[in-house]
Amino acid sequence: MAARGLREILADAGAGVFPPSDGSVTVVPQPSPREAGVLSFSAHAVVFTDEDPDWVRATLAATPSDPLAAPLCPPFLTAFARRTGRENGNIDLLTVADRLPGEPPVPLAPVADLEHPRVVRALRYREDVRVFETEDGNGVLVLGRGVAGRWECAIEVGPAARGRGLGRALALAARHLVPDGDLVWSQQAPGNATSVRAFQAAGYRPVGAETLLVVGRP
Repeated sequence: MAARGLREILADAGAGVFPPSDGSVTVVPQPSPREAGVLSFSAHAVVFTDEDPDWVRATLAATPSDPLAAPLCPPFLTAFARRTGRENGNIDLLTVADRLPGEPPVPLAPVADLEHPRVVRALRYREDVRVFETEDGNGVLVLGRGVAGRWECAIEVGPAARGRGLGRALALAARHLVPDGDLVWSQQAPGNATSVRAFQAAGYRPVGAETLLVVGRP
């Protein structure tokens, strides 16, 4: 049987099929030169890198922590970043949702300005980037193809509109805007409880934890 890459592992996870919870670590090649990092499921981690898998396993074995936690512990991530010449990003909660038919629950207008701060940031991490704003400009939704080609979304709610359910509406809107048959993924910082609640209220399912190693400052 051919080895499964990150794209196939993510497709399985999106369908609710996860690697065995046996404490092991799977090392797979980077899906692109841009993307390296760690994806942690329940008692199973996936390290996606073009570095020698023997180096990954030896470094994990030498990490002074619980073996189940080692792939996301600072000592390993610091060594990983140094080895690859990259910078560590956030450790995020990774969530996923199915596409929904019909129109988004909130009116949105495309943003054509390539200098828009959200566009500039998104282009560092994603391709096929599309950005939408609410009519009053208080809400921003970003869609694009990120890790292993998956559709990813990010949202931003202005201070004047917070506490009114707009974050949930934007997260829900993303489910209507991806192509038919696709999933939409999103990362939330665990400490940003407002964002975590908004995405879960919009039907996004927790999958695991993820950190990306990026070239230059995150």
